[in-house]
Amino acid sequence: MDFEHAFTEHRTVQVGRVEVHVAEVGAGPPLVLLHGNPDTHAVWSTTVADLATRHRCIAPDLPGFGRSVAPADFDWSLESQGRFVGDLLGALELERAHLAIHDIGGEFGLAFATLEPARVQSLTIFNMNFFADAKWHFWAHVWRTRVLGEIAMAVVNRPMFVRELLRGSPGMPRDYARHAYRQFSRATKRTVLRWYRAMDLDVHVGWDDRMRAATAALPKQVIWGDADPFLPPTTAARFGAEVHRLAECGHWAMLEQPSRCAELIAALAARV
Repeated sequence: MDFEHAFTEHRTVQVGRVEVHVAEVGAGPPLVLLHGNPDTHAVWSTTVADLATRHRCIAPDLPGFGRSVAPADFDWSLESQGRFVGDLLGALELERAHLAIHDIGGEFGLAFATLEPARVQSLTIFNMNFFADAKWHFWAHVWRTRVLGEIAMAVVNRPMFVRELLRGSPGMPRDYARHAYRQFSRATKRTVLRWYRAMDLDVHVGWDDRMRAATAALPKQVIWGDADPFLPPTTAARFGAEVHRLAECGHWAMLEQPSRCAELIAALAARV
């Protein structure tokens, strides 16, 4: 599959000091999809194939990922990540939107939903963490360690990269893992190190309770791959939302069961 041409429009918008690459396809109520690490907008390619007839699907590359360019001193606080999403919607001239969020994109998305819940029409949460008592997975420990993280990024090659993504989601198309490797630039590697080193788990203290309170009245759901080796399945129940468990899926459920994920996203949005 051509993971770029699933989207019919590509453009750049300025959000503060970040040049944000935005991919779009479809027409209808806006649906903003936020990717995780080590991904770009392309992680949603197979999902939007089933959503574009019902939604204007908008998938940005997050700051420092893919074709989005961010300054080296970008503020990685949760407050800043949430404000970035709000400013992005403003740059796209969107007052409100449906959200689907995953991994690092989930941190951006939940921070935004906590700060500005009235701008969120529905919220679909894929595998991610937003809790101070979580445990870092192996690679997070590596990336958070100075020098060791730089060495790990310097020596990663395509076989290693593809193997780790497929370990996270065995049902992921191998072609996607290869595509993601081609997008994993030096700038993205530096961004990953900066994000993980800024995001001590204790930055979530208080945000988890604020998030649940702010989003309590929103239509929201969790789509969780229970075979995720990076996050325990018990995390899914902590967001205060209905949980749809995909027992055979790993960390990237949207790549393993895209039609099912698209169906669930559309069904929630249709309730609004």
